[in-house]
Amino acid sequence: MNGSRIAAVGHYQPAKVLTNEDLAGLVDTSDEWIRSRVGIRTRHIAGPDEPVDELAAHAAAKALAAAGLTPADIDLVLVATSTAVDRSPNMAARVAARLGIPQAATMDLNVVCAGFTHALATADHAVRAGGASRVLVIGADKMSEVADWSDRTTCVLVGDGAGAAVVEAADEPAIGPVLWGSVPEMGNAVRIEGTPPRFAQEGQSVYRWATTQLPPIARRACERAGLEPADLAGVVLHQANLRIIEPLAEKIGAVNAVVARDVTESGNTSAASIPLAFSKLIEQGAVVTGDPVLLFGFGGNLSYAGQVVRCP
Repeated sequence: MNGSRIAAVGHYQPAKVLTNEDLAGLVDTSDEWIRSRVGIRTRHIAGPDEPVDELAAHAAAKALAAAGLTPADIDLVLVATSTAVDRSPNMAARVAARLGIPQAATMDLNVVCAGFTHALATADHAVRAGGASRVLVIGADKMSEVADWSDRTTCVLVGDGAGAAVVEAADEPAIGPVLWGSVPEMGNAVRIEGTPPRFAQEGQSVYRWATTQLPPIARRACERAGLEPADLAGVVLHQANLRIIEPLAEKIGAVNAVVARDVTESGNTSAASIPLAFSKLIEQGAVVTGDPVLLFGFGGNLSYAGQVVRCP
């Protein structure tokens, strides 16, 4: 085998929907204020009896079913999350236990909003190196638990959810080389810290960084896959803010691509945002089997990671 591929994807969101009008009853805001600044209309919020590993397991079960696999076929579980409550057992072990996956290696990755694309690259590397045969890669976050519901600049952003992918060996590489990095000296621009932990950010700093520094990096990820941006059928950026997604997608130059805008109905779900939006594009038929799609995560730590993948 010369590479790896995504065999199938799946996603899950809690049933409860929080609208902008609902938020206007909690803080000094309005539907017009939220839409004009971040483009979000609704977000899904998990209840107190819906932990992160439950969201992750639902999405993973859908990906396994779509791939026609059983839990016993998985030998590595990777969960990207920044909202795990406990330090041990880790989220991946909890998900493996929920799904009945026997004897798999289980690891969590905390790269916040770029977590899924980091985890996907890690899965690709593990398969190509012979360390795993089939990997369950999950991005899951319960951002509502770390939100400051009195801060109108951040609480309007967050949502909960999970997305998953099954990665397996392939004769021809269908997951392109990753381009990843960070700006650690600016890492405090996005934070989840304190006791209890709370999400905070320097919005303007993140906006400037994302819209000015990331476009050439995203184009280089395409180059590593041997493609021009115009060759892309889809672009799935971290669903942070519509005012970041649209100019960033335009500057990348993917003129023929469908651009995921799931942020409008899901909000910022951190590590879940890319697999969630990617799975929805596939479910909707907006991209089809074999289409090249750029997945590009960015955010906390001012980290980034992107790769071009072929749709399952």
